[in-house]
Amino acid sequence: MCGVMQPDLILVDGSSYLFRAYHALPPLTNSRGEATGAIVGVVNMLRKLLTDYPPRYISVVFDAPGKTFRDELYSAYKANRPPLPDDLRDQIAPLLQAVECMGLPLLVVDGVEADDVIGTLAHQADQMGLSTLISTGDKDLAQLVNERVTLINTMTDVRLDRQGVMDKYAVWPEQMIDYLALMGDSADNIPGIPKCGPKTAAKWLATYTTLDNLVAQATDIKGKVGENLRAHLEQLALSRQLTTIKCDVPLPHQVTGLQPRPADTDALRIIYQRLESRRLLASLETHESVATPVVAAAPVVAYQTILDAATFATWKNKLQQAELIALDTETTSLDTLQAELVGLSFAVAAGQAAYLPLGHRYAGVPQQLARDWVLAQLRPILQDARILKVGQNLKYDLGILANEGIQLQGAIHDTMLASYVLDSLGRHDMDSLAERYLHHTTTKFSDIAGKGAKQLTFDQIPLEQAAPYAAEDADITWQLHQVLWPGLVVEPDLMTLYAELEMPLIPVLSRMERTGVMVDRALLQAHSMHLAEQLHELEQAAYRIAGRTFNLNSPKQIGEIFFTELKLPVISKTPKGVPSTAESVLQALAADGHALPELILQHRSLAKLKSTYTDKLPQRINPQTGRVHTSYHQAVTATGRLSSSDPNLQNIPIRTEVGRQIRQAFIPQPGWKMLAADYSQIELRIMAHLSQDVGLCQAFAEGADIHAATAAEVFAADNLAAVTPEQRRAAKAINFGLIYGM
Repeated sequence: MCGVMQPDLILVDGSSYLFRAYHALPPLTNSRGEATGAIVGVVNMLRKLLTDYPPRYISVVFDAPGKTFRDELYSAYKANRPPLPDDLRDQIAPLLQAVECMGLPLLVVDGVEADDVIGTLAHQADQMGLSTLISTGDKDLAQLVNERVTLINTMTDVRLDRQGVMDKYAVWPEQMIDYLALMGDSADNIPGIPKCGPKTAAKWLATYTTLDNLVAQATDIKGKVGENLRAHLEQLALSRQLTTIKCDVPLPHQVTGLQPRPADTDALRIIYQRLESRRLLASLETHESVATPVVAAAPVVAYQTILDAATFATWKNKLQQAELIALDTETTSLDTLQAELVGLSFAVAAGQAAYLPLGHRYAGVPQQLARDWVLAQLRPILQDARILKVGQNLKYDLGILANEGIQLQGAIHDTMLASYVLDSLGRHDMDSLAERYLHHTTTKFSDIAGKGAKQLTFDQIPLEQAAPYAAEDADITWQLHQVLWPGLVVEPDLMTLYAELEMPLIPVLSRMERTGVMVDRALLQAHSMHLAEQLHELEQAAYRIAGRTFNLNSPKQIGEIFFTELKLPVISKTPKGVPSTAESVLQALAADGHALPELILQHRSLAKLKSTYTDKLPQRINPQTGRVHTSYHQAVTATGRLSSSDPNLQNIPIRTEVGRQIRQAFIPQPGWKMLAADYSQIELRIMAHLSQDVGLCQAFAEGADIHAATAAEVFAADNLAAVTPEQRRAAKAINFGLIYGM
C-alpha cells in the first residue's frame, strides 16, 4: 500500500463501482420488489471513500448510454458483451439521483467512456499541479498514474502509485497502453495477440520497452509465440487505439468547478426510505457528512497596517520584488466619480497582506502617512507594466486610481472575470468565490460598518477593524488567482475569451463610465408630465369599467374587483391560496378579451417607465460633469452580455413610442453626433448557420423579424402582421432559451 496522500481531486469510476456493487452483493430488493443492492452498495462505497479522503474537488463519472468513438474505430468493439440485466439497468437512474443529492458533481458525457472523462480531468489537474486519486477497480486506468495521479481500489484499500503499478503488473504506467494492447480484452472484444497473457506481455515490454520496438524486432521472437505475434501484427495498431484513454475530452466542468456541495438530506431521506435502508437512514439522523469539502490548511496570516515610513519602505520593496501583487482600494462610495480614496491594501503571497490607510477620519484616529507623498511613491509601481497585478472587480479600482491620476498598468488580472469565464452561472463576488474555491468565510462589510441608515462609511471605521478587513480582501484576491488561473491555462478557448475580450474590455468600460452620457433634462421633464396625463386617463378608464375607484397598484383591491365583483376566471393562485393578479395572469385575461386587465397592464408599463426613467434620470445627472454615469457589469448575465445599473440604461424600450421618446433625451454634446451600432440577431444567425434549420434560414434570407416569425409558427398566426407584441416577447424567450439552456 502506498504512502498516505491527501489528494486535491478525487475521481470516482462510477461505472466500475456500479458493476462491482451489483456482483459483490446479494440481489437485494425493497418491499415493492424493486432492486436496490447496487444502489446501496455504491452509496456505501462513496460514503466510505469520502470519510477516508475528504475531497477538495471531486467527480463521480459514469458511462453514458449509446455508442462511443471506439465503436466508430471498430464496429465489433464490446460486441460480445451481453445486455445489462434488467434489475441492474433499473437501478442506474435512481443511483445517479442519489449521487447528486449527496452533493457530488456527476459527469456522464456522450460519445466517450467514463475512463476518458477521468483521464481528461486527471490530465487537467496534473497541469495545474494538483494531486489526483482515482477510485476504480479497472486496470486500464493504471496508464494515467504518475507522480501526481494515484489509483485506489476501495474494495481492498490498495493504492497504486508508479511503483505500485510496476509491482502489480510488472510494467510501468507509461507501458500500460502497450501492455493492454498486446493482451487484448475478451470482455471489450479488443483483438490483441491471441494467447498473449500478462506474463508474456510484461516480458516483451521488459525486453523491448515499447510496442513499436517489439514490432520492429518481431523476427527476433522465437518459437510458436513469435509466429503467433508476427501473424497478428496488423491488429496491434487498432488494439492500441482502443486501449488508449483520451485526455482531451470537451467537458461541461473544469476541475475547479468540481467542489462538493452540501448534501440535500431531505431528498436523500426520500431515496433511502424507498431503498428501505435503515443504515443509510440512520446516517442522516446522526448527521454524518457525505460530502464535506477539504479545507486546505489556512495560510499563516501576517496582516500589517502601514502607519510609518519604515513599514512603508519595507512594503514598497516587497511590491517592487513581487511576482504578483493583489490590490484593492477602500473608499467612501460605490460611485467611482463620487468616491474618496480612504486606503489601499496589497498582498504578495497567501496570508501576507497589508493595509495602507490614507483618509480615515474619526476621533482618536492614529497619524496616517501623507496621502500625496504615498501616492507619488506608489505611482511608478502601479504604472509599471512589468509587474503583474490582480484585483477583484478591478474596473472599480481602475476608476478610483484614475481619480488620483494613476493609470494602472501591467499584466492585469481580475478574479471576478476569471471565475465568470470558467463558469458564467452563479455569483462572482469575493465572498461567494472565497466560499466556493477557498472554503473560507470572509469578513463582510456590514460586519464592521453596520447596516441601514446607520451604516458607517469606510473612513469612519476604526483601523483596528478596517485594516484586517481590507488586508483580507487583497489576500483572498491573491489566493483566488492561484486557484482560478490554472483552470484557464488548460482551456485555450476560455483563455482566449478571458485574455482577448474580457480583460481588454475593463479599461474601455471604465472610460465609458467616467465619460457618461448627456441627457436633455427639460425633455425628460416634459415626457414625465405627458406620462402623468396618460396614467390619469388610464386610471379613469379603469374606474369606469370597475364601477368604482380603487388603487391600481393594490393586488388585494384588484383581486376583489376581478374575481368577486366582475367574476373573471381564476387563472392561478398564490402560495397562500389567494387568486393571483401577477403580470402573467393579467396577460392571460387580457388575451381572452377582458378590458380591465389590459388597462392595468398598460398602466403598470407606463408607471414603470415614468418612475425608472423620466422621473429618475434627471436626478442622476452628476453636478460636476452634467452627465449621467451608469455602471457596466461584465460578470452578471449567463449569456455573456453586459448589463448596467445605477441607472439601468439597457432596458429602455425601443419598439414603443414612449420608449423612443425617452431615448430621444440622450443627446450628444454640441458639434457631435450619436452613432448606434448593433449586430443584427447575431446569436440567432449563428444558430441558423449551425443548425441549418429551414425556418430560421428562410426568415433571415427574407429579412423577416425572426422573433415574429417564431411567434407566427408557435401561435399559428396567419402572418407576421397578426403577431401581437406579447406573442413576440414569448417567442423571443423561446429563441434565446433554446440557445442558452432553457
